[in-house]
Amino acid sequence: MSERWTPESWRAKPVQQMPEYPDQAALKAVEQQLAGFPPLVFAGEARKLKKALAKVASGEAFLLQGGDCAESFAEHSADNIRDFFRLFLQMAVVLTFAGGSPVVKVGRIAGQFAKPRSAGTETIGGVELPSYKGDIVNDIEFTPDARIPDPRRQLEAYRQSAATLNLIRAFATGGYANLDNAHRWMLGFVKDAPASSRYNEVAERITESLDFMRAIGIDPETHPEMRTTDFYTSHEALLLGYEQAMTRTDSTTGEYYDTSGHMVWIGDRTRQLDHAHVEFFRGIRNPIGLKCGPSTTVDGLLKLIDVLDPQNQPGRLTLIARFGADKVFDNLPALVRATKREGRNVVWSCDPMHGNTVKAASGYKTRPFDLIMTEVKNFFAVHQAEGTHAGGLHLEMTGKNVTECTGGARGMTDADLNDRYHTVCDPRLNAEQALELAFLVAELVKRERSGRVRPEVEAAE
Repeated sequence: MSERWTPESWRAKPVQQMPEYPDQAALKAVEQQLAGFPPLVFAGEARKLKKALAKVASGEAFLLQGGDCAESFAEHSADNIRDFFRLFLQMAVVLTFAGGSPVVKVGRIAGQFAKPRSAGTETIGGVELPSYKGDIVNDIEFTPDARIPDPRRQLEAYRQSAATLNLIRAFATGGYANLDNAHRWMLGFVKDAPASSRYNEVAERITESLDFMRAIGIDPETHPEMRTTDFYTSHEALLLGYEQAMTRTDSTTGEYYDTSGHMVWIGDRTRQLDHAHVEFFRGIRNPIGLKCGPSTTVDGLLKLIDVLDPQNQPGRLTLIARFGADKVFDNLPALVRATKREGRNVVWSCDPMHGNTVKAASGYKTRPFDLIMTEVKNFFAVHQAEGTHAGGLHLEMTGKNVTECTGGARGMTDADLNDRYHTVCDPRLNAEQALELAFLVAELVKRERSGRVRPEVEAAE
């Protein structure tokens, strides 16, 4: 990794999970067009996120990262974006007020269109076709033409990302995020949920606090930080040609930033040390993430950290643990211990979704809520035992009233899955389950910050 880095140096490396485009001339034309488009995010915003994540790394804040497993062209609408943002604000408020911790808010949104797959093809009814790799690559419709990778889809992904970012920025800074609106963020179908009464209690505490602050002369009108919020975007940077096209030189520092999102991450299937994704990521200056699964070794992780964060910059690297509830204690302690021993300033975040995917008797992929929560509890327990900070939570979730994950307070069962199973790829927590999880995590955060967490092994069901 001592050779000179350029935005295109990844092209000389082996690559995994990238689609094979039959029309290379069309692909090149699309990438050239994208390279001339305006940036979606700005270098200064990415640096601001890096500073916020540095506080997470030192235990002064908590990272909440979440959103769709894969964004859909067909489901792109103002209502869906608004409902997601409302849910995210609710979860952040719960973690802040019930958990007693500042929250760094990062969505899996405005760019989360590409998905790695375990197999290059899938077979239905005896017909074998290329796997669906996300709307930025091909179509979910199971026909030969729909499954051909089409580079023009990258242009639509860019346009939808730009529109999504435009609306989110308006919500975050235009008054919608004002804490005075905490009661209004409740989604209609969640009002009767078991977690709703607890949320309303939190909202009442916010109202009382705001009333007190107004009484002493502090209000949202004179203190803009009370009516706005910082919200950042992130996605798995799978299509390196798209990411290269969106990589620009920052005029103030001369450094390269990937302007497709504030934070991008390397997936568990593309983190090979000598491959293209690691090569690309080592040169961009964004905050970056690295998924760590059961195959991650101590030696392999430390080598990756050396390449991706050689200067050991706080906030630069977030390690996203995704082991499965029954594998956390077999894998995570040694990795956490090694990063602590080497003095690495990393954020440790828990992805309790990807390691807990099962196939229900009905044939649907699902994720049991109990397993999700068990992995989170075990993640916190490991960090308490090692004297390190459980820094964040990484979720696949939606503001829609879907039925994709079983369990939760309402006890959703296998039989309920076919009611509103809408995901184009992996099962997501619905708004009710996500809010319930936020309260459970808030308790863990609160106990960690007060020093009262006791390490304990919770067996996965």
